[in-house]
Amino acid sequence: MTEHNFDDIRPYHNHEINAAMSRLASDPALNAVASFVYPDVPVEQLQKMIQQINTVSDFQVNIMHRAIHQIINKTISQFTYSGFENIDPSKSYLFISNHRDILLDSGLFQLALVDNGFDTSEIAFGSNLMYSQFVVDIAKSNKLFKVERGGNTRDMYHNSVILSKYIRQTITSKNDSIWIAQRNGRTKDGNDSTDQGLLKMFDMSSNGSIIDSLSELNIVPLSISYQWETCDAMKMFELYVSKTEKYVKAPGEDLKSILTGIKQFKGNVHIEITEPITNIDLQQFSGSDKNELFNSIAKMIDARIHRHYKLWDNNYIAFDIEKNATTFLNDKYTPEARLLFIQEMEKKLTAVEGDKEELKELYLGIYSNPLKNSLKKGN
Repeated sequence: MTEHNFDDIRPYHNHEINAAMSRLASDPALNAVASFVYPDVPVEQLQKMIQQINTVSDFQVNIMHRAIHQIINKTISQFTYSGFENIDPSKSYLFISNHRDILLDSGLFQLALVDNGFDTSEIAFGSNLMYSQFVVDIAKSNKLFKVERGGNTRDMYHNSVILSKYIRQTITSKNDSIWIAQRNGRTKDGNDSTDQGLLKMFDMSSNGSIIDSLSELNIVPLSISYQWETCDAMKMFELYVSKTEKYVKAPGEDLKSILTGIKQFKGNVHIEITEPITNIDLQQFSGSDKNELFNSIAKMIDARIHRHYKLWDNNYIAFDIEKNATTFLNDKYTPEARLLFIQEMEKKLTAVEGDKEELKELYLGIYSNPLKNSLKKGN
């Protein structure tokens, strides 16, 4: 399948950037974004900056990376990364990441790639988030490609085939890397797990064996961890409602999640690039039936994400509070850090309607589950 078949989902090409920049510069929504990301730059000056951009690279370096740096300066104590020795800048990869924040998971990773001499990757982005031309222009100018959400069974299958072909062509023919979340939507409860359906989608574009099909994509699991979980109160409330009924997002909730993730204090943030999953890794599952094979590969990805997840003081504090213990006190956290965590938790519990004990249990789980997963792996 040639690239022109992907026009509905692919990012913008360089020749499409000027028109997109003209739309962005004249969109009233620019004022709201500029006030946070570029508070010291008059909107007229920002409009001129945008109108002078001619390529995707210009947009990423002069607008997006500058914006991510502003977010780091304002809301992150320390941003760190490691594992770049595991990948080669001359190769393309399928980065499968745990997913905690709609924008920042991929945005911070792009910054880390550039800082280490790598090209930026393309980024999977749900169609439900492309709710306005303003967002579409920002997304597609920043190498985001659209993942269709919803539809009937036939539509979902058709869209999955197209997406699978696009991902394979991007990696094997264009030699561009791709970032994609390990599941549909963010992890709400802190328990990161890979959806087998994602792996099945990757395989749709290959006529070979599943092992050869996935080996060709150069899968690299990514583990991102936040000291203070973005949108933790919103996630807690969604988990609470979901216990008794289907959770239905309020109008504008996705945008609220994006803005909350941007503005909320996150403390320390770390990204770990784990070891690539090689053909030799996958060969150990040869002879398994399809479902067992996909299940085993998903568990392998999960194990690497859990093992390389950077555990913060809040993870140990939440675990100890759940157990009514002080097991990790002094070794992994201070009394002051525990008091601050409790104060933050109480503030968020007070702001949400519902059974406070159930809400507290869910809130603690968001922070304790990564530690529990790590302990299961014997770390």
